[in-house]
Amino acid sequence: MPVEPKFVPLRFHEYTPEEMLLRSREFHAEMERRRTVRQFADRPVPEEIVRNTIKTAGTAPSGAHKQPWTFVLVGDPEAKARIREAAEAEEKESYERRMPKEWLDDLAPLGTDWRKPFLTTCPWLIVVMAQTYAATPRGLAKHYYVQESVGIATGFLLVALHHVGLATLTHTPSPMGFLREILGRPEEERVFLLVALGYPAPGCEVPDLARKPLERILVVR
Repeated sequence: MPVEPKFVPLRFHEYTPEEMLLRSREFHAEMERRRTVRQFADRPVPEEIVRNTIKTAGTAPSGAHKQPWTFVLVGDPEAKARIREAAEAEEKESYERRMPKEWLDDLAPLGTDWRKPFLTTCPWLIVVMAQTYAATPRGLAKHYYVQESVGIATGFLLVALHHVGLATLTHTPSPMGFLREILGRPEEERVFLLVALGYPAPGCEVPDLARKPLERILVVR
């Protein structure tokens, strides 16, 4: 039988238009400082801080409220070393044989190659898994809009990590199946992406890139 819906009062705080404008400007200024970092310090980050950012990611909306995500937090040096070894093997193959010249040309301004030292230098990795379905005592439960839902949750995660003062890098080695095998994740999960996080290394530099201005990303009708 269908479950009878249950509702609770909405916890909502309304701001004045002036407060909203100020908050929108301040939040944009904070996020404008966010950059992808490839040079990490090996300084420790308390696990509770990272756990809280993952809890924030878990507040994201999802199709039919199925919450089809798992965040695998990896801090064990041996596990990180295995991940780096496998990732670099795939990336070396991609850079040397799989990627067309156009792709390599697009990556050139970022200064990247198949070497991924950040995977062992940073204190934590978060492997974001997308649950294609859920195994329940009553059988397999379908999930809806999985990629969209997990993508939104990952966005929440990146914002939360930046908000607490940590640098991040999103990493998508292709193919990524080795991550599920190394981490022992079940068949119903697929790797969405990997997030490296920590403090930037002293003297860290990032590519001199510009974001598209508002008039190039906004259409008003």
